[in-house]
Amino acid sequence: MWADGKKLHAGVDFSMREYSPGVHGTFPVYHVDTLNFDADRMFADLQKPENVNALVCCDFWFSYKHREAFSRLQKAGECTNAGLLQTWTSPIKFFKAYGEKVVDKPIIWVTPEAIEGVKEVRMNVDNKFLKGYELFNVIAKVEGVRHDSCYVFTAHYDHLGNLGKKIYYAGANDNASGTAAIVTLAAYYAKHQPPYDMYFLSFSGEDANLRGSEFFAEHPIVPLEQIRYLFNIDMIGDNNPVQYCEVSDEGMRGYHLFEQINGEKHYFRALNKGDLAANSDHYPFAKRHVPCIFLENEEGSAFPYYHTIYDNWQHAVFDSYEPVFRLVTDFIERY
Repeated sequence: MWADGKKLHAGVDFSMREYSPGVHGTFPVYHVDTLNFDADRMFADLQKPENVNALVCCDFWFSYKHREAFSRLQKAGECTNAGLLQTWTSPIKFFKAYGEKVVDKPIIWVTPEAIEGVKEVRMNVDNKFLKGYELFNVIAKVEGVRHDSCYVFTAHYDHLGNLGKKIYYAGANDNASGTAAIVTLAAYYAKHQPPYDMYFLSFSGEDANLRGSEFFAEHPIVPLEQIRYLFNIDMIGDNNPVQYCEVSDEGMRGYHLFEQINGEKHYFRALNKGDLAANSDHYPFAKRHVPCIFLENEEGSAFPYYHTIYDNWQHAVFDSYEPVFRLVTDFIERY
């Protein structure tokens, strides 16, 4: 991508939306007047000869607020624009949750600094949609004393992969941190036989809309009603002294024990319980009435880098790993 002749860097200055088609060519840039926005005037402006085949540029959240109008700019035949440039503050994000579709026109996220005042953009991006792309989950089991019930530990091992040939998203915090945590929990219980069977589920497809966990919840290898408690560990490579969590309705009967243990041991300054949401692999189980908790250490020093090229070992921190490990193992010992 070039802005008025200046080369921009993928993953740093811009990223493609996961549902964007490829784009090639040189395009004028139409900057939306967000202070005096009028949708009809915008569409009239885009019919002018100088704006035909333009990339329409404005802040992402502004376009989301006015999504009824801006959704027309994504569809072929609705308007003469070539696509959308949506500004997003640095570090620039990349997602894959809606990668099962391709929209009609390219949508590019770009930093405000890279596109401010730019009159012309040149793009050279290929995008190939892979139909029927296969994923797989990795499952391990540690046998306990009893086999009529079990505990389940989950984390997603997938991330974002590459953007082009040179840009790589390592995902150190999101979610190598959680995957590493369940591996160490498996090693711990392999040495200390637990009272119940333990299952360790490393899911793929979380960043592609929870596909791995949804598939497992639909095709479980153990009846879901036998799960005493499920722990979903995601993005704990951080240092916020307050631990964020979400709890299913059935999981609330154990939540007071988490708070009691944390109050006694002071693993975290506090537990911050948010509303249950479809934001990670606990959700397919929560909606099927499995007792579960989602543990994510957010808003620490590593949090701004998630879903960016900077989520790497240099920016991951590990302050929350041991308290999460101890909180979970203490809970199992006393539940």
